[in-house]
Amino acid sequence: MAEKKQRTLGQVLVEKGIITEEQLAQARQLLGDKPEMKIGDVLVQTQAATWDQVYEALAELLGYRFVDLRNTHVPAEAIEAMPKSIARKHRLVPIGEEDGVLIVAITDPFDLYAMDNLRFYLGREVRCVLAAPDAVEEAINKYYGIEESTVDNMLAEFTESDLGLAAAAEQVEDDSEDSAMIRLVQLLITEAVKMRASDIHIEPMKNKLRVRYRVDGNCQEMDSPPKKLQGPIISRVKILAGIDIAEKRRPTDGRISMRVATSSFDIRVSALPATHGESVVMRLLMKESVLINLQELGFYETDYRRFEGIIKRPNGIFLVTGPTGSGKTTTLYAALHELNRPDKKIITAENPVEYNLSGINQCEVRERIGVTFALILRAMLRQAPNIILVGEIRDAETAQIAIEAALTGHLVFSTLHTNDAPSTIARLIDMGIKPFLVASSVQAIMAQRLVRRICSGCKAPHVYEKRELASIGIKPEDIKNVTLYKGAGCQRCRGKGYRGRVAVFELMELDNHLREMAFRRDTVTEIRKYARSAGMASLRDDGVRKIIAGVTTIPEVLEITAKEYDESESTAASAGA
Repeated sequence: MAEKKQRTLGQVLVEKGIITEEQLAQARQLLGDKPEMKIGDVLVQTQAATWDQVYEALAELLGYRFVDLRNTHVPAEAIEAMPKSIARKHRLVPIGEEDGVLIVAITDPFDLYAMDNLRFYLGREVRCVLAAPDAVEEAINKYYGIEESTVDNMLAEFTESDLGLAAAAEQVEDDSEDSAMIRLVQLLITEAVKMRASDIHIEPMKNKLRVRYRVDGNCQEMDSPPKKLQGPIISRVKILAGIDIAEKRRPTDGRISMRVATSSFDIRVSALPATHGESVVMRLLMKESVLINLQELGFYETDYRRFEGIIKRPNGIFLVTGPTGSGKTTTLYAALHELNRPDKKIITAENPVEYNLSGINQCEVRERIGVTFALILRAMLRQAPNIILVGEIRDAETAQIAIEAALTGHLVFSTLHTNDAPSTIARLIDMGIKPFLVASSVQAIMAQRLVRRICSGCKAPHVYEKRELASIGIKPEDIKNVTLYKGAGCQRCRGKGYRGRVAVFELMELDNHLREMAFRRDTVTEIRKYARSAGMASLRDDGVRKIIAGVTTIPEVLEITAKEYDESESTAASAGA
């Protein structure tokens, strides 16, 4: 028995084959930087395990019974036995009776106070079973109704007099926690977090105020607040972000630090004057979401080995390219986390610093006072770093200094906005960097995009038409013994068929021939053609690998690659003409 008590949650998950020893070791390493988190939180955050798997293992460890609430019928009399206020306060769901004992699904087996309180309040015996927290939240909303403090219900509470007061409040900073406007903005953010949104868009239209959440890369329109609340809502957001509410003619930026449920968020706020008022975008950055290691990024095995070797070189530049919101920062932070050791000095220049990394010196660009990327980069070199991260190469001056740093023994990471990896070489030369400097300093370039991941809750086999397979370049013989999948749509993914995102990569490592091509200023088409013949998997190639692996779908990969491939083909055709 003593030996059984010594088992840990991680060991149980390894024994059940859910995670590997390596994943457990990596989770423990990540946990060291975040003492407020638990091992299960880290494993779910890094997608090594699901909440159901974690809680099923926890139930086995503690001697509880595990219940899958999504597949459990709950009788009405059980729900009636538990007041809604108690269920919400302690996050539990009654699921039935056995021999006169009320069976209750809970998420925290160590909250003895809640159990004692429940027994006292109900005046009866209660027996606990374990259930996953996301399933409990869904069940509470299903059986007790959506939480009372939703944006919809709150908007319904506003009377005409409230609207008048709210409009007047636009001119006054009111920090009272009882203020309806404060609660409304708080709920807008809270609901965005519940939906796993990355951005909140508040957009004034001619006759309405549109609110949209960006979930897994796609915007979803929410129920709109009355047009009369436009001014007060935007003013409240600007007050929280430390932005001057009187400045409405110029673009402004700010930042909000907030805790929602058990997670801490940094919210970057951007206000842009538009025709019908200021358009406000809030980008939600969860501090714990940077807890990801290289293996969780989604690399194909050969690309992973190449990537790992590249970032451990002593000098040179490694560039990651892609549009805003394509996961470049997450990739670079994962690389820095891998390299972050006591014997290495790492300095970053970022605009802004999105996540705080333990053991790394992070500097924030402040262009208003002249603290630019180039200025910080020059100062960095006097700090004797081993590794440098430049958030973005925007101009020739920053590119020139980064290349000089790479040529003098530093390993430099940075990002650039280009369509793919091969075109990055031409972009650097167009910025004014001499071809021989590009050829000698750049070690590798990686383009990446994000595609939606098939929801694990409704993932089902799917037979694609020949036309669909041909559109992505998949031949019938390529999938002869392979099952392709698609999400059918369920409550967990809100009927979308997708939940979460995964990156697709195009990793181009410069060999001697590619360096010569860069020196000769060969065309992007020629560089791309050689790189692919030398083993570079394009964005579409990597997307196809993820389709065959059952991770994503054909429409998702087509959406991020069709346009650029059409452009490359037309470029080649016109060159041939």
